Amino acid sequence: MNDTGRDKILALAGIFQAAKLAQELARQGRAENDALEASVRSVLITDSISTIAIYGGLGGLATGLRTMCEKMRGATKADEFEIARYVLQLVQLTRKLQKNDAMVAEIAEGIEKIKQEPIGDDEVSLKDLYAELAQLYKDTISTMRPKIIVQGEHGHLANPEVVDKVRTVLLAGIRSAYLWLQLGGSRWQLVFGRRNQMSKAEAVLAEIDS
Repeated sequence: MNDTGRDKILALAGIFQAAKLAQELARQGRAENDALEASVRSVLITDSISTIAIYGGLGGLATGLRTMCEKMRGATKADEFEIARYVLQLVQLTRKLQKNDAMVAEIAEGIEKIKQEPIGDDEVSLKDLYAELAQLYKDTISTMRPKIIVQGEHGHLANPEVVDKVRTVLLAGIRSAYLWLQLGGSRWQLVFGRRNQMSKAEAVLAEIDS
């Protein structure tokens, strides 16, 4: 697999990981911590020299790669269709975003402002980080149509902290989709290139597991 093809698979896995995290948060009120941290990191790293570094290494995308492979083997369960819907919506919104230079600049400026603030790893600092990224998503991506409607348990979706995390991972999904499209990804590849994408994702997973 050449570097471009590998990077494209990693970016696509980033989209699937964001979709999976959004689903887990909405349904369970929590999500896999390592995957969540890697996805949030991808939003804040805007000047990385490599795609792998954006996600903190291959391990940061393990959840996304596994989710991607499961989906591309053939979705049969309702939750798998839901993840596929989120992925397609993220790609669709990102394609619209690419044509909106003003919003791209607004998102970039917002992220830079957030990065300038001290970011600790304690619970209060992380809560503030999610709140700021969620507000950025709400002010920008959430104003576009069609709006992504995340389904889940009402008790979780009524919790402001959970909603902030959902919006944050959706912003991470947009970040990955933007990168994927820049690398030559297209919606047709998702529809007609599933076997090829799955094979490449499995190869990367084998590296993580070895």
